[in-house]
Amino acid sequence: MRIRISIIIALILAAALSAGSGHAWQDGSSPLESARRAYEASEYENAVQLLQSAATTDPRNGDIYILLTKSYIELAQYDAAYHSGERAVAIAPQSSVNHHILGKAYGEKADHSSFFTALSFAKKTYKEFEVAVGLDAKNYSVRQDLIEYYCRAPGIAGGDEEKGLAQIAVLQPLDAAEWHYALGNCRRQKKDFTSANTEFTKALESGAKRPELIYDVGDYAMKQSQPERLLAVANAGEKVDPADPRGLFYRGVAFVLRKERPEQVEKLLRDYVKRAPRRSGYPRPAAVHEWLGRLFEQQGKMGEAVKEYEAALQTDPKNKNAHEALKRLGKR
Repeated sequence: MRIRISIIIALILAAALSAGSGHAWQDGSSPLESARRAYEASEYENAVQLLQSAATTDPRNGDIYILLTKSYIELAQYDAAYHSGERAVAIAPQSSVNHHILGKAYGEKADHSSFFTALSFAKKTYKEFEVAVGLDAKNYSVRQDLIEYYCRAPGIAGGDEEKGLAQIAVLQPLDAAEWHYALGNCRRQKKDFTSANTEFTKALESGAKRPELIYDVGDYAMKQSQPERLLAVANAGEKVDPADPRGLFYRGVAFVLRKERPEQVEKLLRDYVKRAPRRSGYPRPAAVHEWLGRLFEQQGKMGEAVKEYEAALQTDPKNKNAHEALKRLGKR
């Protein structure tokens, strides 16, 4: 009996050491790999737990802290997000990606703070973006964020349209689609929608390669009620990455705006919400419910429309369009 107990204890200790070693779990994956899977599945709390465990055994791994930063952002834990981002930058100060993600964390903190705190973090935001651009001239994602910041932010927070235009000029010989998108995005920030329309059309026609760029144009087209552009966005996005579900959403919205193919619309939107991660840059479930509500209104199915608008408010109580729709239907 003593021998068996000793063997059992030894096996338990060995398993514990293996789990905490940071090399492999029972399924053969490392804690970081498991955390990445959790993140991709939108299981952000689980990802954080796995990453915190991984950090205790591998504290000099910047990838752990970058994924922690991204997970905390999705959980709206902005203090934890920028602290993790600062740790990642301290570990790998020459990483453009690390500075970019830290800048994003600072930006989220700024957006959710009182004026003076927001101003401090806003300045930190664009400074991180500037460093990231300096480290990698072809990190188009961060350059676009820096351009948007320069074109949108007030001067007191570091906004400067001339600096934005200088950054845009750098893109012209590098990538035509990125260049036209940057021009359009800067004009969008200035409410010059006529110029923005022209440049966004050219960005799509120039063979845009980044889904984030393509679907941001989709978000713009949705807000501007432009069904033809939405269909162009869906086509471009699905060509670049057929597995990305956002094309389903924007195609469905286009058909609602055109008041056609109602059966296909419902399938497109419901398929999207099943497949899409709950993540920044992806239309939220509330938006799906809102557009389904609009679809059912068009069909005269008012009871079903009310249910969808109410579902939108359950997931996003600040959804203005759903509030107005229920008021219009006499339900709020």
